[in-house]
Amino acid sequence: MNAVAYKNSLLKNLDREVIGRLGLQPVKFELGHEIEFPGKPIGHLFFVEEGMASQTTTFKDGSQVEVGMFGYESVIGVSALMGTITSLNRVYTQIPGHGYSCRMELGKKEFSLCGTFQALVLRYVQAQLIQAMQSAGCNAKHPVNERLARWLLLCADRAHSTDFQMSQDYLAQMLGSTRPTVSTAAGVLKAEGLITYKRGAIKIVDVARLQARACECYEVIKSHLDNYAAFDSNIVA
Repeated sequence: MNAVAYKNSLLKNLDREVIGRLGLQPVKFELGHEIEFPGKPIGHLFFVEEGMASQTTTFKDGSQVEVGMFGYESVIGVSALMGTITSLNRVYTQIPGHGYSCRMELGKKEFSLCGTFQALVLRYVQAQLIQAMQSAGCNAKHPVNERLARWLLLCADRAHSTDFQMSQDYLAQMLGSTRPTVSTAAGVLKAEGLITYKRGAIKIVDVARLQARACECYEVIKSHLDNYAAFDSNIVA
């Protein structure tokens, strides 16, 4: 087994030989760290240990909407393992942290071996697809206060933290809503004693009650992201 006690869901399920072939290098994710940008080549895989990054779709007017979230369960850059040359989306750090990087040529070589690394990457991609589909349905179906509760809880899970620095403008973009609407929703959660929110600093005060306030989509997404490595015990050795 690995000598390093990895927190990343994928890395901690790889044996020492695979880890060695990936040639991992430690990386620090500063706030706003640009990991991918539309039209730019994807040169590395990134494995988050702590922190959280968002994947967004950017529109012609400069606005953006979150279409993916990355935390300790993630490997960022997987589309390049399946043939993508340049990124279609922007990926950047929203909660600072650290992790590891792997040169794409090494990641592709390991992926082509059709072993444990490939099996886990494909499971992770499936979990991300479920997150995207569930979020799309959620945005169309559920009220913004439930969606905000879901989003904050997923952030907390991914980052292992209940404290964030998030502006209302950013929250509105991530939820595909407007600043006044998100401000009202945050005010409701604050009035109910579920969060505190002042000058962009958000703290989840009561996780259990916030979970009860969130829509059903939170548990669906959380379950798949947390447990994708254990979906099938028959991983190729």
